[in-house]
Amino acid sequence: MANYHDIRYDMTLSSSTTGGGSMVLLETQTASSSSTISFTSGIDDTYKEYIFKFYDIHPSNDGTVFQVNFRDGSTAYDATKTSSSFIAYHLEDGTSSTLGYDGDADLAQGTGVQRLSWNIGNENDENIGGYLHLYDPSSTTFVKHYVASTIYNNNNSYANNTYVAGYCNVTTAIDGVQFTMAAGTIDAGTFKLYGVN
Repeated sequence: MANYHDIRYDMTLSSSTTGGGSMVLLETQTASSSSTISFTSGIDDTYKEYIFKFYDIHPSNDGTVFQVNFRDGSTAYDATKTSSSFIAYHLEDGTSSTLGYDGDADLAQGTGVQRLSWNIGNENDENIGGYLHLYDPSSTTFVKHYVASTIYNNNNSYANNTYVAGYCNVTTAIDGVQFTMAAGTIDAGTFKLYGVN
């Protein structure tokens, strides 16, 4: 009988036998007091899935919100979206915690930004990290699904973990993705875009 160690090192996740796909780095952007981080090229029918990863994202303003929106063929980031969200948090001293639905972050046929976090702290050691998956953005038949998760410490000493899932309710292709803060700028951080084979 095979054990975990034997199985773990006897496969390549990018092989067709495992069903996994390899990730191809398409673009890296570094924020520096940036009002927006926009990905406007490379999102096409080459891949069925795109992954955005963000590292050490630091806001200029304390208690702000990290958010995303999608472009569907025009110059505006205003694709119609429906989504749901939930959040888990835990206070540093252990006196408060929760896991629950976050109705303030969901959208119902909204064209505004999709909130990915709330109350991010801007002290020197505070930041946000996470990912966003966008599925088949070039489809002109189906809606375009997305799912995101973030981890960050907010301005009240909480560890926060958010999950957002939704879809762009458009049959035109999604050809741009833009990250912003609700207030202030993206002071620092790294964004990477991958295509998945």
